[in-house]
Amino acid sequence: MKAAVFLEVGKPLAIETIADPTPQRGEVIIRVKHCGICGTDLHATEQHGLPRGTVMGHEFAGEVVAIGPDVPQGWKEGDRLCTLPFIGCGQCLACYKGTPWQCETKQIIGLGALTGGFAEYTRVHLNEAVKLPASVSWKEGALVEPLAVSLHGVRGIRNGLAGKNVLVIGAGPIGLTTVLWCKFFGARHVIVSELDQGRAQMSLRYGATGLVDAAGDVGEQFRELTGAPPELIIECVGVPGMIAKCVELAPYGAEILVVGFCSKPDTIMPALAMAKELTMRFVVAHDKSDFQFVVDMIAANRIDVEHMVTDVVSFGELPGAFEALRTPTSQCKVLLDPAL
Repeated sequence: MKAAVFLEVGKPLAIETIADPTPQRGEVIIRVKHCGICGTDLHATEQHGLPRGTVMGHEFAGEVVAIGPDVPQGWKEGDRLCTLPFIGCGQCLACYKGTPWQCETKQIIGLGALTGGFAEYTRVHLNEAVKLPASVSWKEGALVEPLAVSLHGVRGIRNGLAGKNVLVIGAGPIGLTTVLWCKFFGARHVIVSELDQGRAQMSLRYGATGLVDAAGDVGEQFRELTGAPPELIIECVGVPGMIAKCVELAPYGAEILVVGFCSKPDTIMPALAMAKELTMRFVVAHDKSDFQFVVDMIAANRIDVEHMVTDVVSFGELPGAFEALRTPTSQCKVLLDPAL
């Protein structure tokens, strides 16, 4: 089958022919319909920990084309699905709870030995899969994973979001989906700080009630727009220095939610956070219940997300599109369509 393969740091992805996957117990093979490029994929290719030959891609949806042994009842060829990007052991408490990220022996699809969605076919375990009804398009199915990441974050906000004044820092795909959920759960003001004007303007479509100039005095601009400081700051950038900036901006007793994935060392001033008695929470990944909630909301037309897709590319176009995303642009979500 055709796949986009990582070779080494500094080189673009290579389109190669690799072996077709074979389903194991409880698994199926899916024909990938769409797969999104994630910031995590970009970060992984900038470091030396990603094995040569890795096929990335963990934001995907597809159709079941082959079934392995001991598959749960109710699944058949032709079924449509999306999946958490993990294969857990299936026997521990984390797997039973639908939280395979916490499984001690989990494997991650697209970031190691397991072939990801930058391929014509991939294998998934049905313990982590969620069926897609016909009313959910393939593009929408590929958006479930990033939507679940931000949903997982905001679901744990102290005392909920209703009526709160929220500052969202960063309007990349995760920032935009965070804005969407803040609006969905009833935040009073959702103010976005983003350097790229294209992405900043895009956030208005997702429910942002105002924008601030990220290069200016963000705190003062926020107060001018809302009449009060932010009760909640959500960091969606994931670069060193942003958490410290959140601590600086936060008023006494505020909450900081860190969703941006930063893989480099960072520092904050604990004394300042302590003086303000801030609550800070870090989140990663998602639960199966987050996936199901996203699918249900899309199917019920409770959220409108397909316009998040700003480009769809073929295998031939993927390496160039992937490299282009290393520089911030007005692109939101770029998807691979293996059939193009």
